[in-house]
Amino acid sequence: MTDSRLLLLFLIWLSSSAAFALNNQLANNPSPYLAMHGDDPVHWQLWNAETLQLAQKEGKMLFISSGYFACHWCHVMQRESYQNPVIAKLLNTWFIPVKVDRELNPALDEHLIDFVQRTQGRAGWPLNVFLTPEGYPVVGMTYVPVERFRVLLGRLQKMWQAERVKVTELSRKALDELVSLRTAKVKDQAVSPQKLQDSFLQSALQIADDMSGGFGQQNHFPMVPQLATLLDIQVRQGNDNLAHFLRLTLDQMASKGLRDHLAGGFFRYTVDPGWHTPHYEKMLYTQALLASLYLRAAKVFNHPAYARVAEDTLIFTLGEMCRQPTACVASFSAVDDKGVEGGYYLWTQEQLGKALPPRLLSLAREHWLLQDLKNQAEAALPMQGASAEELAKQRKLPVAQVQKQLQEAKKLLLESRRQRQLPVDDKQLAGWNGLLLHALSQAAMQLNKSQFKKSARELRDYLVTELWDGKQLFRAVHNGQPIGQASIADYAYVAQGLRSWSKLSNAAADKELADKLLLIAWQKFHSTQGWTSGSQALLPGMPAAKAQDDGALPSAAALIMQLSYDSENVSLRERAKQQQLATQLAIQDDPFWYATHV
Repeated sequence: MTDSRLLLLFLIWLSSSAAFALNNQLANNPSPYLAMHGDDPVHWQLWNAETLQLAQKEGKMLFISSGYFACHWCHVMQRESYQNPVIAKLLNTWFIPVKVDRELNPALDEHLIDFVQRTQGRAGWPLNVFLTPEGYPVVGMTYVPVERFRVLLGRLQKMWQAERVKVTELSRKALDELVSLRTAKVKDQAVSPQKLQDSFLQSALQIADDMSGGFGQQNHFPMVPQLATLLDIQVRQGNDNLAHFLRLTLDQMASKGLRDHLAGGFFRYTVDPGWHTPHYEKMLYTQALLASLYLRAAKVFNHPAYARVAEDTLIFTLGEMCRQPTACVASFSAVDDKGVEGGYYLWTQEQLGKALPPRLLSLAREHWLLQDLKNQAEAALPMQGASAEELAKQRKLPVAQVQKQLQEAKKLLLESRRQRQLPVDDKQLAGWNGLLLHALSQAAMQLNKSQFKKSARELRDYLVTELWDGKQLFRAVHNGQPIGQASIADYAYVAQGLRSWSKLSNAAADKELADKLLLIAWQKFHSTQGWTSGSQALLPGMPAAKAQDDGALPSAAALIMQLSYDSENVSLRERAKQQQLATQLAIQDDPFWYATHV
């Protein structure tokens, strides 16, 4: 054999061995979401600088797949594609595959979500993006059926082999355009605060659903930041139309499928505009934000029923999502242990018949609207039906007797439901627990409930001892192990929680710690260019923003400015005042998405 042929065979062997040198890095990862991908045949890599360097060394496109534990379609795509040996071979051979827990890498996730939203018109999870080795996004998508995904992988690889230079250049230019859109020039003349508020209100009412409450005509999210700002406007203006919309929305969210009417708590959103069919994941932040919203609404409208919704939500959260000492898990999965979406919460008529004796069955069906199987072909989700008073009148029975029977029925249904299994993402996120501390402190003050004050104190202690090391916050704790770098949201939400707790406890040390967290947040996440979500940006094109918009959670930057402006710390107040004009100029053209800033 000639020397040239030996060299060729050696190079082929070397490239082959390098391609197979990778293996799945996710087994036993402290993130439950990443760990559940630990047995996939895909050679998943962790997201870090070394992985980016590996892609550049190998000359392969990155494939970043971002999701979270409770996500239904993340489970579906794992089952269909990432556990499929054919798909795995394609990904392992042609790409550097990376799995990301969006709850631990929010800055990266936000950057890629924005790219997919702007290029595809919609975005969500699982979030799947192909990038050049330099980190320029090429194409992104959410859930893709397995056969389409297989075809896409082949087409992308052929394109990359044939036109790598061209693809890289086009992707770089596209990213530059994306960055310019994000940092578009704002007006240099600020409107008055009243005009900004009026503009926000007008925008909100234009997309308000007057028939069902909420915003838009498709799926319905709680959109707490917008609703909270509208409550503040209602206090100032006393607008009858606004009051009607807010009451309608609050009533629909509390009475229909967004809420778990047996155990309490809220699901993340509904897939229909009538609030009937939820996406069955339960997130800690949803409980904290909606508890705070209903407490505020109870005050604004002098409506005790809203306070009961808040109390019920917090009791569920403490009882089902929190561990001892008080610190709460991130989420409950949308799918049960059998992979059925909503399977933990839905009831067939056969299951109802087994769980309840005949004397309670008819009553339960009417009270929780379980006569009609609306949510799935053969199963129903309990919703608010006939009240105890209405049922008592129909049956000519004392109301107290009917109430007792309904309590018995609920107890039996919950006992039956606890025999089912529901996967849990049991990491404790700093920011989301900070939101809960804020809600618990509010509830303790407003409802005068010692239970909430005790839980707030325990949660405060957990945050300060387990997630704060005296110099920095950790993103999360799992099995006693700190994981992830804290984001701007962690600093903002924990500071807010500590500030609220200090008002309840009169603890000067907690107020001082809140201010310390705010100062660190200003230093780590703010510059003359604006705000960033994370302190490390491994990819190009992750610029700072003059104002951060609201998503499912309130804008962390807006909250930091709010808390700083209200602080006794002179340095914090001055920082907020100096940033105020730049922020207003950045949000006034589209204030609806900047509700917390408004």
